[in-house]
Amino acid sequence: MTRIYIHDFAVMSRLGMNAEETRESLASASPPRPDTPFALLDGQSTQVARLPRPLPDMPGVRTRTNRIASALLAQMRSGLETLLSAHDRARIAVVVGTSTTGIEEALGSLSHRMDTGNWEEDFRLADQELGDLAAHIQAEAGTAGPAYAVSTACTSATKAILSAARLIRTGLADAAICGGVDSLAQLTVNGFHALASVSPGQCAPFSKNRNGINIGEGGALFLISKTPSEWELAGGGESSDAHHISAPDPSGAQAERAIRTALRTGALTPDQIDFVHMHGTGTEQNDQAEAGIVNRVFGMDMPAMSTKGMTGHTLGAAGGLQLAINLICMREGLYPPHVYDGDFDDTLAPIALTKPQQRAGSRLDRSICASYAFGGSNAALVVSRALS
Repeated sequence: MTRIYIHDFAVMSRLGMNAEETRESLASASPPRPDTPFALLDGQSTQVARLPRPLPDMPGVRTRTNRIASALLAQMRSGLETLLSAHDRARIAVVVGTSTTGIEEALGSLSHRMDTGNWEEDFRLADQELGDLAAHIQAEAGTAGPAYAVSTACTSATKAILSAARLIRTGLADAAICGGVDSLAQLTVNGFHALASVSPGQCAPFSKNRNGINIGEGGALFLISKTPSEWELAGGGESSDAHHISAPDPSGAQAERAIRTALRTGALTPDQIDFVHMHGTGTEQNDQAEAGIVNRVFGMDMPAMSTKGMTGHTLGAAGGLQLAINLICMREGLYPPHVYDGDFDDTLAPIALTKPQQRAGSRLDRSICASYAFGGSNAALVVSRALS
């Protein structure tokens, strides 16, 4: 199988506006948490994980999702210029995951329409289309290859990265910009609340007190190609539960299949993985199924964590954010911290949750990211140190 490498990446979330700030937060004794109050439409409230600072002004960039993408592209401009000089622009793809695009901005336009009977003069329906993010990145980066978005809820970014790698392996592209971006939106937060999935306080994945998610925003973008580099996308797997529109299969059978497929395509065994970055939403069913999967595949002593207690659930961006955190922590020899209330649910299969500032006793060479979504969508990818 053609080997695919990561050449550069940029990341932004509640943990920081760039990779260095994210590294500092991940190494902190008390990492940031979702801490912005959010008033729900029915009078209740939740906490969300906003970016820690305002985004820069970007005249002409119409949506917050696209502004986050532009900020991420700016952070890896040097890597992007190198990619553009090495490849035909028509052979560089853009594949990104998202779920919100411009739906928050559309609320104002819709209110204007309801009040006046007319759309605003600058109203643009494409702002809400899922492909708008990919089109924006393509235009700003100056590429001309295949460009599309993946929107499979919480597996979007992971599947986008795996899809971009497939384009390269099948010869449809020579390189790609991939990952995921999502921004906070009233529709999204209230929608998850309507599904009884939102925590009124700070989420606590794998706690006996867990009661739902916190929504977050941010994203991560990656530059990938066949040219050897420091990090390799060593394996990937996808599957579907075909069980329920929103609830995971309690057995975790197909989610486990995605993880085992990721290991198999990377020619790896579970004991060759240094840590498992779990989806870990803090919902009753997800955590129960996922603890069982990690215990069965990797054993009770494998370092494992969910970082949603810090970043919130960034939905279409979540898998990309996980991968970026893995890369940062593997460079540092630091396990991503599992931040929650510390009260592990002992009715779950036993797993070894990491703690803040927990360092590895040896070099971290390989890790896995797991993502699970509505409709029973499952995806996992393995990242490996390729060059010393």
